[in-house]
Amino acid sequence: MTGKPLVADPGAARQGGVDRKIVEVAVGILFRPDGAFLLTSRPEGKPYAGYWEFPGGKLEVGETVEQALGRELQEELGIHVGAVAPWKVELVDYPHALVRLHFCKVFAWSGVLDMREAQSFSWERLPVQMRPVLPGTVPVLQWLADEQQFKGATHFVATHPIS
Repeated sequence: MTGKPLVADPGAARQGGVDRKIVEVAVGILFRPDGAFLLTSRPEGKPYAGYWEFPGGKLEVGETVEQALGRELQEELGIHVGAVAPWKVELVDYPHALVRLHFCKVFAWSGVLDMREAQSFSWERLPVQMRPVLPGTVPVLQWLADEQQFKGATHFVATHPIS
């Protein structure tokens, strides 16, 4: 994790001021055997509704990242994950919350995707086709591009500015 947070919408006021508590979030990057990865849209009623992201959610008290990710993916997508491989951590300063995103790779799960929060899903490859992409998702796309030595467009644009 870099020492400086990624700042989404830098000109927007921050709810909670400078002493905001960090919200810990587990995020899953689900890969199919063909290399495609899952993006889901943020549901209506949540900040950044309609933006595309990797699925996941907040850690509850006493949960590990792996436990939280398993619970969240079961609650939101109706699947049970197999092994979870912690990968990278990124701090993102959104106007509505300061979040520490714990990104994990997931290669095995059981069940059929069931969008339980009326969200949409898309199996993607680089460069992703779904827009807009949530600011906290942008670094992951770049990391994937770096890992895959992706030669195409490696600049991923979020509608809301990030710094």
